[in-house]
Amino acid sequence: MHSNDRPSDVVGAQIRRHRGRLALSREQLADRCAELGAPELTYSAIVDIEGGRRTKEGRRRRSVSLDEWLVLGLALGVPPLLLACPLDTAQPVPVTPGTDPQAPYTLWRWITGQEAPALGKTAGGHAHVDTRPIGENGPRWATAWATAAYPASLYPEAERRVAAAEAAQRHAADPAGRREYVERLGDLAELVNELIRAGLPVPPIPPSHARELDELGLLDRPPTPNHEETSS
Repeated sequence: MHSNDRPSDVVGAQIRRHRGRLALSREQLADRCAELGAPELTYSAIVDIEGGRRTKEGRRRRSVSLDEWLVLGLALGVPPLLLACPLDTAQPVPVTPGTDPQAPYTLWRWITGQEAPALGKTAGGHAHVDTRPIGENGPRWATAWATAAYPASLYPEAERRVAAAEAAQRHAADPAGRREYVERLGDLAELVNELIRAGLPVPPIPPSHARELDELGLLDRPPTPNHEETSS
């Protein structure tokens, strides 16, 4: 059976919870939302969002738009995704009307592209990743998902490799430390080259690393402004 709740119900409950944690009145939250450019999030709107009041037909009187979801997260000092995927509970959260509720961290991984949603069902009722094509001549659903989610795996890895290079650079004055630093730069170069080949923007790289990558000839292409931070 599917829950009657919708993602907006989870978001509304989390807004109420975090507002209480901060001892903010609805008026104060509405004022903060107005400062952030969302004057439509009035006291009355917040009452409807938090309370999940329904019409006679059972529809929610006030759902949360994507724009409002981001504003409310900022106003409450909460990563917006946590409003839809509260990770401090094991209680399943709703996804779509035709999909079983999922564990919050599972939904988190879906939204961030770390994992493909298991939305299909086998004859035995077990969930699996949908392999049907999209449209008549489109790619298989799982392939389309993997292609679109590809950057989600590259950017966190780029951050890790930059951090590893920075750690190794601290010991680059001695020969062993220098070798370690060059190895970490090689790891970083592999990732940067992969981003370039995929046509993706390269995140900022500390200028010292960018110069070393250039001097060592580790990049497929010379560094561009996308690869290097400007000094402040």
